[in-house]
Amino acid sequence: MGSNDIPFLNTGIWNGKLFLSGWNAASAAHEILEPATGSVLTRVGMATPADVAEAAKRARAAQAAWVALPYEQRAAIFRKAAVIIERESEGMTQWIVRETGCIPPKAGVELHMAVGILNEAAGMVTQPSGLVLPSDGGRISLARRVPHGVVGVISPFNFPLILSIRAVAPGLAAGNTVVLKPDPHTPITGGYLIARVFEEAGLPKDCLQVLPGGADVGQAMCADPNIAMISFTGSTAAGRSVGELAGKTLKKVTLELGGKNRLVILDDADVDLAASCAAWGAYLHQGQICMTTGVILAHEKVAKKVTELLTEKANHLPVGDPATQQVALGPLINARQRDRVHSIVQDSIKQGAKLAAGGSYEGNFYKPTVLTGVQPGMRCFEEEVFGPVASVVSFSSEDEAVGLANRTEYGLSLGVISASTSRALALAARIPTGLLHINDQTVADEPHIPFGGRGASGNGGRHGGPANWEEFTQWQWVTIKDSAPRYPF
Repeated sequence: MGSNDIPFLNTGIWNGKLFLSGWNAASAAHEILEPATGSVLTRVGMATPADVAEAAKRARAAQAAWVALPYEQRAAIFRKAAVIIERESEGMTQWIVRETGCIPPKAGVELHMAVGILNEAAGMVTQPSGLVLPSDGGRISLARRVPHGVVGVISPFNFPLILSIRAVAPGLAAGNTVVLKPDPHTPITGGYLIARVFEEAGLPKDCLQVLPGGADVGQAMCADPNIAMISFTGSTAAGRSVGELAGKTLKKVTLELGGKNRLVILDDADVDLAASCAAWGAYLHQGQICMTTGVILAHEKVAKKVTELLTEKANHLPVGDPATQQVALGPLINARQRDRVHSIVQDSIKQGAKLAAGGSYEGNFYKPTVLTGVQPGMRCFEEEVFGPVASVVSFSSEDEAVGLANRTEYGLSLGVISASTSRALALAARIPTGLLHINDQTVADEPHIPFGGRGASGNGGRHGGPANWEEFTQWQWVTIKDSAPRYPF
């Protein structure tokens, strides 16, 4: 019986296996733990550098046939994949909740986005992929976009389905084949569910390989000569290493990295709405989002009220197991991340910040935290926390707000809240950022938008919409003559 005859989410399909030219046993197995309970969810195979070499070789061999497949057949695969996710959404929701520790609505966002990304990929297949250029002498001159070959995708644990499929789907749609390394904390929602979806949708064999693994697997992907591009999403520190390794083999590299995102609340803002935006931006998915509102810059006229409202919200947001309780926040991904968050909070208090709410934990559950009196130099001001910590900074003028907002190496997302959109836009124009939201918080994404940051938040690459053609293909110049000319030599 083939895997397409087995129920879609049957764990026996992937138990101790890799998706390497189909489902095959791995040389080593890895237990996946539920962050809320510590219990074992499932077992998967763990890849090795040798598996990367085999997967990349197979993917490269399959690429020519894939790009030559009639475009209607390729588009149909993406549309069918979207239908499969919609059909299996209930079961997939449970996997996302339990494997990532998120609340069910966040899982719903991932699934909705994944469907949108797949439908966007289907549309890519029939979009224009070139230009007719001016030319003299009866020659036709064209510029067309052609695939790189094999794209390596390295994705993180926080939004694993979205942050994998947003590269896998357009990478395939542009004519590449893909080797995907999901984070070892979330290999099911970041990898094997995608493999199952495309397997059932009819993607030809070897066009997608899924290899959960550690840093050695990512390093092997960056070095492998059969992989032409790396799409990496993760921390800035890891991204620097990826860029350095991939640069040695002159790969195309897209880096979507961390953020220390600013929400600026001006003195004319609606304070209730501003506090609501701040809480959502700081606490959604326990703050484990690259776009999380990392610093709340509030004008001194409204800072006290914003802090009071934010503290009240933090004290009343329920924290617990999202798989069994109706809560607002679930667990952090593991104890190591919890300890890092707590150390940042405690060190910031020692540096002079005041704890207005939270600052404690049980197990992997960290309470929503509010720090006030935050100043540059404090860890909570400088570092990406990746936890539910709202850091409030007061300012007295727009120039001071701009100066504080620009005291960071990151440049991912910025929000500005004001009764005057022209005032907000003028202020935002002075703060470099990849994403800008006027009268909203910093966390937002859609399938068709070019997503990415600048500075330490990324290398200028983008995922989504028109940016997919820029990232997953390269230009080729083509000239056509009716007959070859005779030259003087």
